[in-house]
Amino acid sequence: MKLHPSLFLTPFLALLAFLVVPAAALASGGDGAGAHLDLTRTWFGIGSVIVFVLAYLLVMGEEFLHLRKSKPVIVAAGIIWTLIGIAYALHGDQHTAGEAVRHNLLEFAELMLFLLAAMTYINTMEERNLFKALRSWLVSSGFSLRTLFWLTGLLAFWISPVADNLTTALLMAAVVMAVGAGNPKFVALACINIVVAANAGGAFSPFGDITTLMVWQKGLVKFQEFIGLLVPSAVNWLIPAVIMSLSVPKALPKAVDETVEVKHGGYMVIALFVLTITLAVCGHNFLHLPPVLGMMTGLGILKIYGYFLRQGELKTLDQVTGPEEMRGVVGPKPFDIFTSMRRAEWDTLMFFYGVVLCVGGLGTIGYLAGLSHLMYADLGPTTANILVGLLSAIVDNIPVMFAVLTMMPDMDLSQWLLVTLTAGVGGSLLSIGSAAGVALMGQARGVYTFFSHLRWSWAIALGYAGSIWVHLLINGS
Repeated sequence: MKLHPSLFLTPFLALLAFLVVPAAALASGGDGAGAHLDLTRTWFGIGSVIVFVLAYLLVMGEEFLHLRKSKPVIVAAGIIWTLIGIAYALHGDQHTAGEAVRHNLLEFAELMLFLLAAMTYINTMEERNLFKALRSWLVSSGFSLRTLFWLTGLLAFWISPVADNLTTALLMAAVVMAVGAGNPKFVALACINIVVAANAGGAFSPFGDITTLMVWQKGLVKFQEFIGLLVPSAVNWLIPAVIMSLSVPKALPKAVDETVEVKHGGYMVIALFVLTITLAVCGHNFLHLPPVLGMMTGLGILKIYGYFLRQGELKTLDQVTGPEEMRGVVGPKPFDIFTSMRRAEWDTLMFFYGVVLCVGGLGTIGYLAGLSHLMYADLGPTTANILVGLLSAIVDNIPVMFAVLTMMPDMDLSQWLLVTLTAGVGGSLLSIGSAAGVALMGQARGVYTFFSHLRWSWAIALGYAGSIWVHLLINGS
């Protein structure tokens, strides 16, 4: 699929004006050493915004440029902080810029290690054939296309809070493409349904999306308080799902006979993952420790269990094929936990590094203070948080949410839950608005496309509006 560059350019020109103009109007001009300088009206500040916008245009054009999204933002982060460092050095301040960047690096390190542990668990479950076994059961079950439409959506909604929305969407899409071969209308509708359901399911759990994880780690919403978003998230998915289901064919798919067995230790890995989540939540809630500590402890437990898995499989392979050094490269291999770690989404983790430092740099320059005043003081938190969701349909929700967290507007729990909801589900409005949508466009290339999703954006928008109304109704204003 080829998207015209003007589709990305227009919103970013608006974003450039949005960042520069209000901040310049609020600039105080203070430049004392040791204090944060207001660089918003200098070439250091304006140049940093231009660098960030150009980098993000490359990010949004990843699908047709085939340039991994992490590359431009990592370079942009380096340029932005170099400009900030030069600006402070010219004012005789050798320390403030370094302290500011270390603060952003600490935030990134906590989130990266948390995500690395979670990704390793998910990759281990995949290696133990847990996801393949679920897929084989679905494709050989004999369900009708309409039943599979609802079943894959329901599973996406409930799996994504634990296994992130991208992994969940890819798993369910594989089922849809296997049973819906030769029926492009069903595949397109089912893929849209999966994207919406996975994004909605990820919104009511700290483990479902990076944005919810950031809010939880900041301590703004407690783990048990995310459950308040369950009903609004369900509404966000169910409204478009009901509308789209009326167009799903009632036919029975061609029977597929497929059986996959879960490898030894697969169910134990699930139990260890639940234990790891419990450690992270209890440590954060009761001992006020960073959640990453519980996650890394759980990763260590998985590594120890992986050692025993590997030893058992090595003994079995030695009996069947001889000692390891005598076996060929091709053939069964014993379990290796470091293979699961290597298969983590490093492009996503490095993209997150670039985003945190870029947005943190713009905050240090002074732009986010002006943006916060314009959005949350002038427009009001409810309107601002709804706009955050709409912006997430065009711009990745990670930088949008990190910008909000950097602004730290004065909001109550209801509003923090609202922005968590809108940032999580707003990306469903367009296929390019979420990692799940972009991934499925590649997996179902030519069937699930930007425009096939766009045809149903009105129904998804009804779900978006409905979820906000239900949230304000049950969680307060």
